[in-house]
Amino acid sequence: MAVLNPGDGMRRREFITLVVGAAAWPLTVRAQQPERVRRIGALSGLAADDPESQARLAAFVEALQQLGWTNGNNVLVDHRWGGGSPENIRKQAAELVALAPDVILVIGGFATTQLIRATRIVPIVFVIVPDPVGSGLVNRLSRPGGNATGFMSFEYSLSGKWLELLKQMAPGMTQAAVLRDPTVIAGIAQFAIIQSVAPSLGVEAIPINVGNATEIEYAIDAFARESNGGLIVTADPATAVHRDLIITLAARHKLPAVYSARYFVTSGGLISYGPNYLDQFRRAASYVDRILRGEKPANLPVQAPNKHELIINLKTAKALGLTIPPSVLARADEVIE
Repeated sequence: MAVLNPGDGMRRREFITLVVGAAAWPLTVRAQQPERVRRIGALSGLAADDPESQARLAAFVEALQQLGWTNGNNVLVDHRWGGGSPENIRKQAAELVALAPDVILVIGGFATTQLIRATRIVPIVFVIVPDPVGSGLVNRLSRPGGNATGFMSFEYSLSGKWLELLKQMAPGMTQAAVLRDPTVIAGIAQFAIIQSVAPSLGVEAIPINVGNATEIEYAIDAFARESNGGLIVTADPATAVHRDLIITLAARHKLPAVYSARYFVTSGGLISYGPNYLDQFRRAASYVDRILRGEKPANLPVQAPNKHELIINLKTAKALGLTIPPSVLARADEVIE
């Protein structure tokens, strides 16, 4: 029978304590390591100093913070701005991809197209994109299938509603100038829908290609020489960049005009019909959060707007000598006086 030395138990306990402590030490060190800072790229077709750009970014960052991501702390947001220039948007898209961010937030169909061409690996969350399936950006809404998903602004069929609304506002209108960018799919598609609806409303749709400020002013001045005209300003980075000029020209020539978003009307435009874009940026933050936590864009369904908003500027209507039909006024979500 072996005789135990009283010191053996003590040494055994010391050894076990040492082993257990050594095993726990890496866990303690790991727990003390700082959290890895994640990187988010953000690409907008607007200019950096555009008030709408700042409002969108603020809505996105605020929603991110509510989900536990603080810019400058556990996440860094790298911004790039297109300023309405297609060439600049292509350049900025390539620069963002080269930074190898964890995910990229992108605004607009054209910018999204450029990013998808630049990478099939980096996750992309898009906002304000019309008809992403028809544009070839995703395979289907329920299961996008690639590295991009997000929030669609509208289907192109909504473009026909703009002409119907404008005709209600100005029943005597017989021709509508459609400001669009013919170099992008959205510009072509929006005009095609408007053109298809126009004959049934007794209106001729006339395209005005959106270029630089001088070209826009010349084209609208020329169109305004005709009588019974109105303007349809399609959803496009270029029309957003030049919105102050377009609104000024519409007022100068007393042309009733319909726009795709609220921020045109708050800047003095007559009427708009479209989604709440700031809401899309808040919702986009939830997708960025889910991707940062391990989910794949391919499995996150593309979401449509919760609703479309009708915004009317009564002060502008009065200046144009227009009386808002009661049926239109009753449907308004917001009336600016």
